[in-house]
Amino acid sequence: MDKSILRQAQQLQAKLAKAQEELGSITVEATSGGGAVKVVLDGHQKVHSVEISPEAVEAGDVELLQDLVMAAVNEAITKSQELVNKHLSSLTGGLNIPGLL
Repeated sequence: MDKSILRQAQQLQAKLAKAQEELGSITVEATSGGGAVKVVLDGHQKVHSVEISPEAVEAGDVELLQDLVMAAVNEAITKSQELVNKHLSSLTGGLNIPGLL
């Protein structure tokens, strides 16, 4: 195998490892119910916080609150995945490399 290709692969691997580390400190935020529920996730799709406004709890509609939380979480996951794809595509040249997420 050509040593320059091996060196390039090692450099790409190091850049991807650094990018993965950076993603842990980048967050996205999503809300639902006009801001009644707010969810913050990082680039590894880990939840950092869930905020529920007192008004949403006072309404007493548990099913609605559950739907609002689910909607905010799903939107945050979508945003986080888009962030990851954008962040990593600059390194991979748009290639979809399994296992990076």
